[in-house]
Amino acid sequence: QVQLVESGGGLVQAGGSLRLSCTGSGIIFSINTVNWYRQAQGKQRELVAAIPSGGTANYADSVKGRFTISRDNAKNSVYLQMNSLKPEDTAVYSCHVRRGWYDYWGQGTQVTVSS
Repeated sequence: QVQLVESGGGLVQAGGSLRLSCTGSGIIFSINTVNWYRQAQGKQRELVAAIPSGGTANYADSVKGRFTISRDNAKNSVYLQMNSLKPEDTAVYSCHVRRGWYDYWGQGTQVTVSS
């Protein structure tokens, strides 16, 4: 059974930082692309960052230079370091992996940035 568990969300002031974690069980992160998505209230879900198994990470234009995605294969975990946070970064952040025909999602973690 595949499970993705996120942690690290919270309330932070604009300009602050948060680090999100996503830990997987039943799936090996190192051989899969792991994505971070976010969904703000009333808006469509958007891809924030992705880290391929053997390639270069990529980012949404809105977070380039502020967010960094990384992985720790020994812990089967992927992280999203978020710096210089803005109120518009407020959303539920979820990690995601697609394996074959299946999409796996974590439960999501709320990030709220106050102005």
